[in-house]
Amino acid sequence: MGLTDIRAIVSNPTDRTRARELKFLVDSGAIYSVVPKSILSEIGIAPIEMESFSLADLSQVKREVGEAAFTFEGRTRTSSVMFGEEGDAVLLGVMTLESLGLMLDPVKQEVRKMQLRV
Repeated sequence: MGLTDIRAIVSNPTDRTRARELKFLVDSGAIYSVVPKSILSEIGIAPIEMESFSLADLSQVKREVGEAAFTFEGRTRTSSVMFGEEGDAVLLGVMTLESLGLMLDPVKQEVRKMQLRV
């Protein structure tokens, strides 16, 4: 199994003209998506609060979080986003994947539509 990258658009949920296309590493182990703080600020997204996160190595970090709109293959949904700091990877997390109705197939290294159920 390898890494899966996609290109998606992150935008201001109240002004979709303020947007940036980014390359995201799809991380099924990350709850929140991570976008550099400088890009979120550039598109007018302000932090809502500070959260604590556990990293893969079990260390803890505190990061600001907010709400962003994510667009992939023509579908746009809002999701929580972590304000990434220097050294943080640009990630597409599970909350964003699920809000877009997507799932990661790690064997085929692709993102595909999930079978939606009620």
